[in-house]
Amino acid sequence: MLKRRIIPCLDIKNGTTVKGINFEGLRDAGDPVELAKRYEIEGADELVFLDITATIEERKTFAELVRKISRELSIPFTVGGGISSVEDVRKLLDAGADKISINSSAVTNPVLISEIANTFGSQCVVVAIDTRGVNGTDYVHIKGGRERTGLKTLDWAKKAETLGAGEILLTSMDGDGTKSGFDIRITGIISENVQIPVIASGGAGKTEDFEEVFTRTKATAALAASIFHFGEVGIRDLKNNLKTKKIAVR
Repeated sequence: MLKRRIIPCLDIKNGTTVKGINFEGLRDAGDPVELAKRYEIEGADELVFLDITATIEERKTFAELVRKISRELSIPFTVGGGISSVEDVRKLLDAGADKISINSSAVTNPVLISEIANTFGSQCVVVAIDTRGVNGTDYVHIKGGRERTGLKTLDWAKKAETLGAGEILLTSMDGDGTKSGFDIRITGIISENVQIPVIASGGAGKTEDFEEVFTRTKATAALAASIFHFGEVGIRDLKNNLKTKKIAVR
């Protein structure tokens, strides 16, 4: 089993880190460059930077902000938001990103996954899946969670893997920002049925939530935002606690 990773997520809007609940009610969480520096010092294994309104506003992720953040980091760094072409990916990698995350564009143009994987390698491609249960069925949502697709979450995860995704970032929209714990059910289903790493996201509220997702599912990483941004859980303390529970972390 791979050692588990702890990944802070920086949701960016207008150059500022923000955080909401269920993808709504955003509030300011601080300067992304300063947060990125702090998280590396505290022992984060990777960072994820998502320009959360880039797709719905039909603009590109801020390459200059990516460049500023990458100058401060030596840990892997994933960037997403508004990416719709191989050239978009090239610009972000040139700006310092290690991996890119695609969501809406992957759903509307699945061949993009293969194009990026064939050009830069599968290890570069993270397919983000925003999922929500509707009448007992898990569906993929796009455009910052605003639009439900007809794609069932498990079917899409399997297809993304086949097309060349190197990793899946699975966010439970029902859990997002609620601090009620990761969605063990859907995380378990997806991580059991694909061979690529799955990052659990949405709902982290306390140290025990990370312990639960790592012991009850095959997720290889867990992502959180507000509990780290607002100092409710420290990354170093979290990792030390997981080690005492015999959970191998980096």
